[in-house]
Amino acid sequence: MDTTGKLTGASRTLNGQGIILTFEVDSSAAGQVENMRSDDLLRIRAVKYKQKRSLDANAYAWVLMTKIANHPDISSSKEDVYEQMLQKYGTLYEDEDGYITITVKKSVDMSKVDGHWKFIKDNGKFASYLMIKGSSEYDTAEMSHFIDRIVEEAKELGIETATPDELERMKQEWGT
Repeated sequence: MDTTGKLTGASRTLNGQGIILTFEVDSSAAGQVENMRSDDLLRIRAVKYKQKRSLDANAYAWVLMTKIANHPDISSSKEDVYEQMLQKYGTLYEDEDGYITITVKKSVDMSKVDGHWKFIKDNGKFASYLMIKGSSEYDTAEMSHFIDRIVEEAKELGIETATPDELERMKQEWGT
């Protein structure tokens, strides 16, 4: 079951060996709960909800990256600029064990490995990389930070960007 809700209660079991948590979840979860029995072993994961960034935020980021790519001093593809922005300002993938890394033979062409990778080191024979999230996976706070850095890059090139008031309005709409 994957849904949103709120923690409404917590108490200890009578023997003190466990904790009973009570959640109020969205009604959309009702169909999934009906198939569960009280003695079923469940995998439970409760994490704080983060609002996803809006499509407008992603669209604005791509507008800026396209302008940067078309700048005479850059002359690059918007995809290359996107990859550069991810390298400089992107959010690293992290799971319960920490950052997601990969170590490969130094001769491996990482452009052929799915995902976005940030080089961290090589020992002569092997190279190690950190995995970077693509911006489509960013929450509101991550996307806001990403766009702020892209705006700075655009301004350094003399590219017109939204005014601070316009940016603030957009950020409010994104929920930051």
